Amino acid sequence: MTINKNTRFLIIGLGLLGGSYAGGLTGKGYYVEAITKEEKDAEYALEHKLVQKAATTIDETMIKSADVIIFTLYPGTFVQWIEENGRLIKPGTIVTDVTGVKGCIVEKIQKLLPPMVEFISAHPMAGKESSGITNSDERIFYGMNYLVVPTDRNTDEGIEACKRIGEILGFGKISEISPETHDKMIGFVSQLTHCIAVALMNCYEHASLERYTADSFRDLTRIAKINEKMWSELFLDNKEALLEEMELFQSQLEKMHTYLKNEDRQGLMDMMITSTERRRLFDK
Repeated sequence: MTINKNTRFLIIGLGLLGGSYAGGLTGKGYYVEAITKEEKDAEYALEHKLVQKAATTIDETMIKSADVIIFTLYPGTFVQWIEENGRLIKPGTIVTDVTGVKGCIVEKIQKLLPPMVEFISAHPMAGKESSGITNSDERIFYGMNYLVVPTDRNTDEGIEACKRIGEILGFGKISEISPETHDKMIGFVSQLTHCIAVALMNCYEHASLERYTADSFRDLTRIAKINEKMWSELFLDNKEALLEEMELFQSQLEKMHTYLKNEDRQGLMDMMITSTERRRLFDK
């Protein structure tokens, strides 16, 4: 299937990412409908012209008429939705998602879907520390990374359609990655960083801490203001990979602790030189 201006999009779930996808696609002239749980979210999407139509119950007409269905649900809820309603999706439909873990859902979803319905997983590497459709903004995607996560069940056509969605939404770099590599990489670059930010905010209690911080602390802990329901599910779904990355981080912190304890200035400087060289690559 080739995505064009006649393509009908259906978004399942209107939170931060669902609303941002809707606004981005609608703003580029595509026809977008949505099914979401909360009436207030559907009303917001309609009032702000993010979608052409919205429902809060399963609408078979919406599902059967969609060419591309984008799921912006938590992993467990996504699987449950497909188990209960996947039969309604018509042959030829492309199904994709935004979930932050892949190993626990990709194969399940591909097996659950009806014949001739292709699920090609994706992960937009963008977001905010504030959740909900009222915080949605398609500009969070501009210039960011977009991961396409194919398996041997996917067709070249499905992969290209998924990449096209990333292009339409304004992502800067679109990459292909396997589910296994995705979960290991995300365990490090995303989940571990959230763990560190949460741990920092939990390890020191002071009634007026915010009065003494500068940009370094604020930047490092920005993501500590976190959606606990979503992130706890993601951590547990990627438990093995995340534990490995946490142990890797702990080993580096231990090394720094030892250098500091032994007043080994050169050891500290060597770690700082390495970090500076690696971080500099992000600025290119």
